[in-house]
Amino acid sequence: MDLSPKTSTDISFDDFKTQILQDYKLAFSSRVCSILGRKEVLTGKAKFGIFGDGKELPQLAMARSFRNGDFRSGYYRDQTFMMALGLLNAKEFFHGLYATADIDKEPMSAGRQMGGHFLTYSLNKDGSWKNLIQQKNSSADISCTAGQMPRLLGLAQASKVYRNLPDLDASNFSDNGNEVAWGTIGNASTSEGLFFETVNAGGVLQVPMVISVWDDGYGISVPAKYHTTKEDISKLLSGFQREDDLPGYEILKVKGWDYTALMHTYENASDIAREQHVPVIIHVTELTQPQGHSTSGSHERYKSSERLQWEKEFDCNARFRQWILESGIATDKELSVIERDIRIAVRTAKKDAWSEFLAPHKHMKSSLIGILEKVAVKSVNKRFITKLKNDLIAIEEPVKKDLAKISRKALRYIIGEDFDERNVLINWVDQFLKKEQPKYSDYLYSENANKATSIEAILPTYGSGSEKVDGRVILRDNFDKIFEKYPEALVFGEDSGAIGDVNQGLEGLQKKYGEIRVSDTGIREATIIGQGIGLALRGLRPIAEIQYLDYIFYAISPLTDDLATMHYRTYGKQKAPVIVRTRGHRLEGIWHSGSQMGGLIHLLRGMYVIAPRNMTQAAGFYNTLMKSDEPALVIESLNGYRIKERKPTNLGEFCTPIGVVETLKTGTDITLVSYGSTVRIVLKVARDLAEFGIEAEVIDAQTLLPFDINHDTVKSIQKTNRLLVIDEDVPGGCSAYLVHEIIEKQGGYQYLDSPPQTLTGKAHRPAYGTDGDYFSKPNAEDIFEKVYDILHEARPSDFPKLN
Repeated sequence: MDLSPKTSTDISFDDFKTQILQDYKLAFSSRVCSILGRKEVLTGKAKFGIFGDGKELPQLAMARSFRNGDFRSGYYRDQTFMMALGLLNAKEFFHGLYATADIDKEPMSAGRQMGGHFLTYSLNKDGSWKNLIQQKNSSADISCTAGQMPRLLGLAQASKVYRNLPDLDASNFSDNGNEVAWGTIGNASTSEGLFFETVNAGGVLQVPMVISVWDDGYGISVPAKYHTTKEDISKLLSGFQREDDLPGYEILKVKGWDYTALMHTYENASDIAREQHVPVIIHVTELTQPQGHSTSGSHERYKSSERLQWEKEFDCNARFRQWILESGIATDKELSVIERDIRIAVRTAKKDAWSEFLAPHKHMKSSLIGILEKVAVKSVNKRFITKLKNDLIAIEEPVKKDLAKISRKALRYIIGEDFDERNVLINWVDQFLKKEQPKYSDYLYSENANKATSIEAILPTYGSGSEKVDGRVILRDNFDKIFEKYPEALVFGEDSGAIGDVNQGLEGLQKKYGEIRVSDTGIREATIIGQGIGLALRGLRPIAEIQYLDYIFYAISPLTDDLATMHYRTYGKQKAPVIVRTRGHRLEGIWHSGSQMGGLIHLLRGMYVIAPRNMTQAAGFYNTLMKSDEPALVIESLNGYRIKERKPTNLGEFCTPIGVVETLKTGTDITLVSYGSTVRIVLKVARDLAEFGIEAEVIDAQTLLPFDINHDTVKSIQKTNRLLVIDEDVPGGCSAYLVHEIIEKQGGYQYLDSPPQTLTGKAHRPAYGTDGDYFSKPNAEDIFEKVYDILHEARPSDFPKLN
C-alpha cells in the first residue's frame, strides 16, 4: 500500500479515488480496533483503554501533510494518525493494550505505558542517532493532560535553530529547518496552564508548529462551557491571530467530519508553518466520542439523548461513508465488503496478539507445574505445595505475576528441607526474576558506553601563577570553551542573554555567539524545560536555565513526567540530553534559598541531580555532561559566584566525575557528609573541631543522583565508626535519602559504634535575613555541638559535657 502523502496539486482522479478508499479503510480499521479494544478491557484482558474513535478523519488529514523529518507531540487518541503513517498496525495496537513486555511485539514501550502512547525510534542500538530526516518522527507520549505541549515548543524551535545556523551540522536532523512540529490536544486540556504557556511562547518565538485541538465538546463528563471561555478555544485565542504588522498565529477552524475541508485545511497549515515559520492552530470542531472518554465509564451517564443522537449522525466515519456514497466513489456493497474484511483482519490481529502474549507465560507455567510436582513428592508439606500447583493449573491464562506469586510462596513450605528438587525450584525462581524484572526496570539511565557515570575524571590544572578570580568567571570562561567546542550547544533562560544571567556566569557570550545560541526567554519555566526537551530530541545540546531552584517547581511537570522518564518509557529508543542549570542554597529568604532536594531527588529519577560546592566543580560537571548524552539538573551554589577560586588552565577540558564523592579532609573520629554550599561551613567546623582533639573526615557528596557509586563513604565509616549527615533540606528530606544510601545500600550499619545521625534545616522554609538563615539552617555552632555531643556520648572522659 502506498502511504506517501499526495496533495491536491499532484493527484489524478483515479489516484484521488484510491486515496479516498485507502483512507476509509484506515479510518474503519482504527474504529474497529477501538471497539474491540474496549471489549478487551471489559473482559479483563487489559487494565484500561482510551481510544481515538471519533477523531479518525482529522488524523488522516494531518497524516497526509506530515513529511519525513517532521515530529509529532501528541496524546493518547492519535492511533489513526500512527496507522496512517504505517507506524502502527492492529496487532501492535492490541499488544500495547495487553502490555506485552517485548519491544519487538509492542514497539511503543514494551508494555511500560498503557496503550495509546506512541513513539518512533530515534536511536540505533548503540545509542547513536538515526537519520531523523529520512523518517517520520513521533516523540514519546505521556498521559498527563497538556504535558505534550512544552516539548512541542522545542521540537518546533529546533527547525528555526537549524535554519538560522547554516554552519551547524544538521545532516541527521534537519533539511534547512523545513520540518514542522505537529501537536495534538483535546479541547478540555486546553484549559491547562501548560497549553497557554506554550501557545504564548510559540507566538513570541515564531516557530513552525501546528497545534490541532480535537474538540468533541467534553472533558470526560464536563462540557465545554466549564472549560473554555465562550465555549470556543479559537475565539478565545483570537487575539493571537497574526496581523499584517504584528506576528502571531494563523488560526484555522474546520469541522471534524468534513473530509475535503480537513484535507485542504491541513495542507494550508503545513505550507504556512513549513515555509514561513509561522505557528498555526487548527480548531477541529464537531467531533464525537462514540464510546465515551475511556473504559472507566459510559458517556450515556452524562450526555443527553439529543446529544447522543447528534453524535450518531455526525460521527466522522459515518459522514465520511455517506460522502463516499454520494460522490460515487464506491457503492454500499463495495464498502460493506471492505468493512467485513477489515473486521475479520482486526479480530485475527487481536487473537494473534493475545496468543503471542500468552505463549511464553504458558510455557513457563508448564515448566513450573512440573517442578512443583517433583518438589511436592519430596516435601513434608506436600499438601500445601500440591494446592499451589493446582491453583496454577486452574489459571488458564496466566500472567507473570501469577507465576511469581505461586513459585515464591512454594519456597516458604520447603524452608530447611534438603533435596535436589528444592534447589531446582530455587534456581527457577532466581532465573525467572533475573530475566523478567529488567523488562520492567531497565533503561532508566543510559546503558551505553558514553553514559555520564562512565566519563573519566580529568583534574583541573593550574599554572605556577594561577590567579584567583570570582567563581562566576570560571563558569563564564568554561561556558565559552563549551560553546566553542560544541556548535550544537545553546543556552536560554530568564536573563540568560543580554546580561549574561543574573550572576554573570554567561557574561558577554550572547555578543560572541549570537542570540540563537545564547538567548533570553520570558518568565515561563515549564516551557523553558519544554524547549530543552524538544531541542534535545532533535540532536541539539540545550542548557535550559531556571533562574532559581525555587522556581523549578513551575517546571516540575515536564521535568518529572517527561524528561526524567523518557529513556525509561521509550525502552531506550529516545533520548533528550538536556542540562538544566539553576542555582540555590544558603541565600536569605523563603524563595531564593532553594534546598528542597528531598522532593527533587525522588521526582527526578532518570536524571542526574548534581550539587557542586563551588564553580570549578560546576564547570567540570558541565564538561562531563557534554561528553555524555543524558539529562541532568545542576544546582550551582547561589552564594558562591563571588568567592575567589584559582582559575584552571584547562577550562572546557577538566571533568568532575558523576556519582563520585570527594574526601576534602581526612579524619579518624567521625564521618561528616554534606553537599553544596553547606560543605564550606562543615569544612570550617572540622578545623575548629581539630582544636578540641576531634579529627573529622569531611566528604562532599557532589552528586545526589547517583550518590557514591564507588561506596567510598562506607570506607570512611570503617575508619571512623560514626556518621553525621549535614543537610539544608527539611528533616527527613535529602538527609534521609543519604542515610539510606550509606547505611542500608552500602552496608555502613555494620561498622557503626554510634547511631547514624542527621543535622538538617528546620521544617519550615528559611526566614529572611542573616538571622533568618542562621536560625533556619544548620550553622557552624549547630554542627560543632552536634559532633561534640556524639563524641561525648562515645568517649565522655575525653570529651566532657559541653553544656
